[in-house]
Amino acid sequence: MDEGDFEAYEKEIQALEEEIRLLTEKYEDMRQESAFFSERDLRQCIKSLQEETEGETKGHESLSELKAQLESLETDLAFLMELTGFHFTSHSKKTVEKTQNRTVQKHRLSGKCHSIPFQVEFQLLEMQKDEKVSAVVSDLSIVMESREDSNVSKFVSRSEECGDIITFFRSLSTYAEWYEHRRHTFLHFKTKYPDIVTLPEGLLGDFIILRNPKVPGFELVMVWKIHLDEEGTTTPVLDLLPKVPEQVLEQSTRSVGSIPGSFRSALRLLGIEAALESLIRALGSAH
Repeated sequence: MDEGDFEAYEKEIQALEEEIRLLTEKYEDMRQESAFFSERDLRQCIKSLQEETEGETKGHESLSELKAQLESLETDLAFLMELTGFHFTSHSKKTVEKTQNRTVQKHRLSGKCHSIPFQVEFQLLEMQKDEKVSAVVSDLSIVMESREDSNVSKFVSRSEECGDIITFFRSLSTYAEWYEHRRHTFLHFKTKYPDIVTLPEGLLGDFIILRNPKVPGFELVMVWKIHLDEEGTTTPVLDLLPKVPEQVLEQSTRSVGSIPGSFRSALRLLGIEAALESLIRALGSAH
């Protein structure tokens, strides 16, 4: 091997050594950098985990608070439902228009007030001026099962024309309460005096028939109407209609004719339940 070849190999070896040295330095730099980032990432992970844990704790606290608020609202709602008789089964709303100071929404409510089902649809316009907010109801539409009653139908029509949804709900509550009271009263006396009390139209009817099995052909029809006028005022109207055999009527016209008046007097003095109780007992004791 001549001197030229030796120098060439030596340069090649030196170049390889230099390359190895550079690669070694680069490797060390990369290893140190990798170790540095791993430590930093680890610390970041720990920090993130701590923040997440704290956030979950706060979230649980917020969830507990929300649950307590929800339970409180449900208790209040149950009280109001018991007080007013309203049980809402569905509610939907649709925003028709929304600006900075004006919002128009369409609402639909369904439910029952005691045993009377209803459905209400209306448009609500809310306008804000300074710090004051005003609301106007329009396009009121009401569907009620009791609209078969002409008085109720007139009241509903008037409410729709005036858009007076507050008066509608207030009056419906009172009307339905009387409706329910009548039903419970009929059930009570039918259960207590099954041989005397008859309900031809069931518990939802507006009259009962009283008969004494020992006195065939003689019966009393107690009619209990619930009048609801156009203004939303509810008034119970009760009357007693005697039905007697023709031969008995000929002999006792005066005494039979006095029965309705006596019953109305008893209503004023005793109230509905006590007057009806007294009437049934008197009828049951007849021979």
